[in-house]
Amino acid sequence: MSGELVLVTGGSGFVGSHCVLRLLQEGYRVRTTVRSLRREADVRAMTGEDGDALSFAVADLTAEAGWEPAMDGCDYVLHVASPVPQARPRDEAEVIEPAREGTLRVLRAARAAGVRRTVLTSSFAAVKYGHGDRTTFTEADWSDPDAPQMAAYSKSKLAAERAAWEFTAGGGTELAVVNPPAVFGPALGADLSLWAGMVDSLLKGTLPALPRITVAVVDVRDVADLHVRAMVDPAAAGERFLAGAGALTLAQIAALLRENLGDAAGRVPSRTLPDWAVRLAARVNPRAALVVSELGVAREPSGRKARELLGWNPRPVEESVLDLARSLQARSLPA
Repeated sequence: MSGELVLVTGGSGFVGSHCVLRLLQEGYRVRTTVRSLRREADVRAMTGEDGDALSFAVADLTAEAGWEPAMDGCDYVLHVASPVPQARPRDEAEVIEPAREGTLRVLRAARAAGVRRTVLTSSFAAVKYGHGDRTTFTEADWSDPDAPQMAAYSKSKLAAERAAWEFTAGGGTELAVVNPPAVFGPALGADLSLWAGMVDSLLKGTLPALPRITVAVVDVRDVADLHVRAMVDPAAAGERFLAGAGALTLAQIAALLRENLGDAAGRVPSRTLPDWAVRLAARVNPRAALVVSELGVAREPSGRKARELLGWNPRPVEESVLDLARSLQARSLPA
């Protein structure tokens, strides 16, 4: 409904910026949290909103300060922000606890402010690990926290979502959860998802060969659309939604780039990287560490529930890959 106020945590990020943009396009007023007001200009540039429809609040998931005023007057919350390790943590708790406690901090503030519904951005990582050879998953599935594939970031998403469901079971605010897999689609700013960074590496030629990976893909615009649908549809209260749109191997992604981008894809590799080389790189490269668990395995989320219950209709995954690549290419061109 036009004029209602929505708080988006982490509005400067890859997914968060698209959520802000989609809400503004739908006529909502949006307040977004940033850790520093120095990010305000970036978010306004990404969304094209220079007026009062977009406002900012300084708040950090690791501290109480700022969350009460951030929530003031809000009808809904999209909790998108989550700590992402830039290097392999010495202690998994360094990643897990901020994600879990930050989510609870947001939910407590939302309940105190009388927020109608919070939509939490979880992850397919909270769903897919520890199920043996299974390849397709639904909202009834949960990852096993002790599964060997569970890296610290995956454990943090699982812990945060579990904590959110436990908290809201006591009432006071409604919860809906969106679990996206690898997020592609156009980048509005400098912050990239893990897999957007992978495509950037392919285009720049900094990834010399292709890990043997199958990627479950969803478009960032469709993730934002699903958040808004989960925010307002009465049927979404108390539900989680896997944002499944399709899957591609990394070799197929590279072929798409070479076939459609001409000279811009001249550095995209075509040869396969042995699994042992990826595992070796993972010892020093946090991005490589996050893909080790995907080697030689195809895991895909079903998007049936979101389609049937909320009318969600994601675009073809090939379009998402190419739109991401073109946005990265445009960003690298001289002004």
